[in-house]
Amino acid sequence: MRPSGRKLNQMRPVSIETGVMRHAEGSCLIKIGDTHVLCSATIEDRPPPFLKNTGLGWVTAEYGMLPRATNSRTRREAAAGKQSGRTQEIQRLIGRALRAGVDRSALGERQIVVDCDVIQADGGTRCASITGGWVALRMAVNSLLASGAIISDPIMDHVAAVSCGIYAGQPVLDLDYPEDSSAGTDGNFVMTGRGRLIEVQMSAEGATFARDEMLGLLDLAEAGSAELVAAQKAALGQA
Repeated sequence: MRPSGRKLNQMRPVSIETGVMRHAEGSCLIKIGDTHVLCSATIEDRPPPFLKNTGLGWVTAEYGMLPRATNSRTRREAAAGKQSGRTQEIQRLIGRALRAGVDRSALGERQIVVDCDVIQADGGTRCASITGGWVALRMAVNSLLASGAIISDPIMDHVAAVSCGIYAGQPVLDLDYPEDSSAGTDGNFVMTGRGRLIEVQMSAEGATFARDEMLGLLDLAEAGSAELVAAQKAALGQA
């Protein structure tokens, strides 16, 4: 039995509200259960220096958690004077994931920065950030197309991410914090709308896992990713 009472293959409720920030070229508030992340996309009309005169664009990300996103206050990283290793690892993952779905030559020499701020955390914040970050990115690219700044859509496919793991000896989809904190195996799966894999992060947290168990988690991830892509489409009014 899962602590939440959900079925093994059941996602938490998913909602994506778009246009929640007035000034951002793209924004959304994504809620996956009690994990809530505010995502925004900003267009910068110049690429990072290492891409100057290459004709290629760039998509990058920044990630952070509000001090009371968790059950006890976490000190602001700005006050500490540096980002934690966890924060750096997560924002690099978000950037890699979103870039995988973009034709950077069609984007042209500009950069889109996707900011993901965790308002409330209950497990799966990096996955929610990727899924919501893609919606904000899609909206920003739509604004470039509408203005005529670019003529070809650089977004090649949806990108979504979901966690899966082995909890109490059983494979489960979309771990919340009580499951994530005690799972024997924990994995994050980043996938395209067509079901192609972008990145898989899996580790044995308390017990090793077999090949068949890994494939079972992949099956769960495919189903969960499809549900998230459907939520992205609904939020954007896509058929």
